[in-house]
Amino acid sequence: MKKSVVRWLCLAMVASLSAFATRAEDKPSPLPTGPQSDGPFRKVILESDREINGKFEDTLKDPMELAVAADGRVFYAQRDGTVKVWKPDTKTSFVVNKLEVFTGLEDGLLGITLDPQFLKNGWIYLNHSLPETGKDKTGAKAGTNRISRFTVTGDTFDLSSEKVLIDIGTQREQCCHSGGSLAFDSQGNLYVSAGDNTNPFESDGFSPQDERPGRSPWDAQKSSANANDLRGKILRVTPQTDGTIKIPKGNLFPPNTPGTRPEIYVMGNRNPFRISVDKKNGYLYWGEVGPDAGGFSETRGPAGHDEVNQARKAGNFGWPYFVGDNKPYWHWDFTAKTNTFKYDPAHPVNNSPFNTGIKDLPPAQAAFIYYANSPSAKFPVVNGGGGRTAMAGPVYYFDSKLKSDRKLPAGFDHTLFVYEWSRNWIIAVHLDANDNIAKMERFCPKMTFQRPMDMELGPDGCLYRIEWVTAWGNNLDTQIVRLEYAGEASAAQK
Repeated sequence: MKKSVVRWLCLAMVASLSAFATRAEDKPSPLPTGPQSDGPFRKVILESDREINGKFEDTLKDPMELAVAADGRVFYAQRDGTVKVWKPDTKTSFVVNKLEVFTGLEDGLLGITLDPQFLKNGWIYLNHSLPETGKDKTGAKAGTNRISRFTVTGDTFDLSSEKVLIDIGTQREQCCHSGGSLAFDSQGNLYVSAGDNTNPFESDGFSPQDERPGRSPWDAQKSSANANDLRGKILRVTPQTDGTIKIPKGNLFPPNTPGTRPEIYVMGNRNPFRISVDKKNGYLYWGEVGPDAGGFSETRGPAGHDEVNQARKAGNFGWPYFVGDNKPYWHWDFTAKTNTFKYDPAHPVNNSPFNTGIKDLPPAQAAFIYYANSPSAKFPVVNGGGGRTAMAGPVYYFDSKLKSDRKLPAGFDHTLFVYEWSRNWIIAVHLDANDNIAKMERFCPKMTFQRPMDMELGPDGCLYRIEWVTAWGNNLDTQIVRLEYAGEASAAQK
C-alpha cells in the first residue's frame, strides 16, 4: 500500500458516499492505546465513542473542527452537519443543532469558529456545503460551500438566525480538496480556507494542469491560480453586525481590480486544511497538504511536499506551479505527453483556458517549513515515515497572570504548534523575536497521538484537539481531548 493511501485529503472522497456508511460487518474499534501522558503533560478525554454496559455508543460522527469559548465550552462541527458542545460544568456533550449538508466528495460541515465577542453576541460561524447540487454553465455538477453566521442562545441556535457571509462555488464532478477551516484575528477579520477542488489522480502525483477541453475538474489553474475564483485560497473579510462583510485593507487585490476577487488574502493553495492566526501580530499559519509524487522527475518536476506556511502579509504561495521552497513544475501537455517550459516563481503566468482571471500573477512565496516522503535534512524533526498531512495549530504565549493550574509552561512562550494527521506527531516550533524558526522539537514525544484532526488553544492555556484515532471516516474510537500541564510538583504528588 502506498504511503499516500493514508492521506484522507487525497483519497477518501474518491469513493462514493457509501464508503462512509456504517456497514454491518463493522465492529467497534479498540479504545486508544499507548501512553496518554508524558511527564507533567497529560491527555484528558472530554468525549469519546465508548462502551457502556456492554453497548458501544458511536457518539462522535467525524468531527472536523472545534472552537473553545471563553467560558470553557467546547463547540465542534461534525461532517454530517451536527454541531455539538461540551460543557465544563457538567462534563457532558449534547447537540446544539444540525444543518442539512451535502456529504459527498470531501464536503459537509467543514469548519467552525466563534466570534471574538461570542459571550456577548452569541455569534457562531459555520462553513458548510449546501445540500443542493445543480449545474454550472458547462452543464457539470456544481454546488456551494457557504460561510454563515448563526446566533447561539443558551446552548442552541435557531436556523432562522442565519446570515450568509460568503458563497464559494464548487464543482461536484470530481474530488478533491475542500479545505474549510475558519479563524479570527485580533482585529475582527475572519479567515476562510478553501481547497483547489481539483482531481489530482491523473497527474501522476505532479501538478494537475490538464488544459484539454472538458477537463476543468483536473486543472488547478482554474482555481488556485485563478485570481477571479475563491477556491484554492485563504480569504479574509470583516463581518459586520448586520451580517454583511467588508473587505479589510491589505488583501491581495484591491476592490474593483478587474479579473480578481477582493476577498482573497492568500492564493496558490492546494489544500490549506487547517489555519491559525497569531493574534499578537496577525501572522497567518496553515498546513498545506501536498501532492503525492514520490520523487523528482526530469520531465515533470519536484517530488510531492507538504508545507507549513507563514503569511506576514497577503501573497501568492505558488500552487500549482511551485511546491516547497518554490521548486518549479514543468508545464505538461496532457495530449502530447511532453513538457514545454518550466514555470518562473518571479513571474508566474496562468494561460489556462479555464482561467477567468488575470494572467500575470504575483510572485510566488516560498514555504515556511516543507518536507517530502524522503527524510528531510533541513527539517529533520519531521522525519519518521508515513504519509503526509501537515496541519498548523495555534501560536502560544505564556501569560503569568492567567489563573490556570494547567496552562502550558513558560518554556513554550511564543511557540507555534504544528501537527500531522498521518505521522501522528505534534511539533513545537519555537519562534525568535523576528518570528523566524529558533528551534523545532517534538512535543510530548512519549505521548500517543492518533490522527489529530484539529487543535486549538483554550482560555485556560491548554491545547484542545480532535483525534480520529484509527482511520478516515466512520471511526468508532474518535475523541475530543484536552492536553494540559500538571506542573512538576503536582505531577510528582500524583
